[in-house]
Amino acid sequence: MAHNIILVRHGEQLDAEHGVIDGPLSPRGVRQAIALGDRLGGLQISHAWHSPLERAWETVRVLGERLPSLSAEPSALLMDCVPSGKTDEVPSAFDPFFGSVTEAEVEAGSAQLSDAIAEFLAPGRQGHTDLLVTHNNVIAWFVREVLGAPEWKWVTLNQANCGITVIQQRPGRPWALVAHNDLGHLPVELRTGVPEGYGI
Repeated sequence: MAHNIILVRHGEQLDAEHGVIDGPLSPRGVRQAIALGDRLGGLQISHAWHSPLERAWETVRVLGERLPSLSAEPSALLMDCVPSGKTDEVPSAFDPFFGSVTEAEVEAGSAQLSDAIAEFLAPGRQGHTDLLVTHNNVIAWFVREVLGAPEWKWVTLNQANCGITVIQQRPGRPWALVAHNDLGHLPVELRTGVPEGYGI
């Protein structure tokens, strides 16, 4: 039997556009999480983990109202982070982003997501469907890992708020990307967190 991992970016954060580092969901973020809960309602989710940041655990709280049997716990391995730094391979268009990141942040993010991959992609959970509610960069790193893409490619991957990405491992096979940033449960007015015009 397969091991499925559903990766979800948290709902839209209140006042995120004003540079607030963390906080509760916006009213639109709550609506996104409700729509996500309705979408996942027919699934048997074995367990859920979430980033300890408020916007992630509040997304799980709203999900729990739609999925009362959901069992969830925080994991520091799912914290928002920057998993790799600027290299010669990275296009110059990303210079402004990497210019604002310190070496210490990159070192910490790299170590964190190395541990996250080892933890959540470990064998032995065949037949389980797990849910990880986390952040854009973390999901991008998981997708990059599953695809075997160069390290820097994570920076080219975007996930909408409450978009659904699914990775899967069948016995004897490597991990595979089943779906990326599925927004079918979100009407256009609830699609936030990705470049304008994406997924419409």
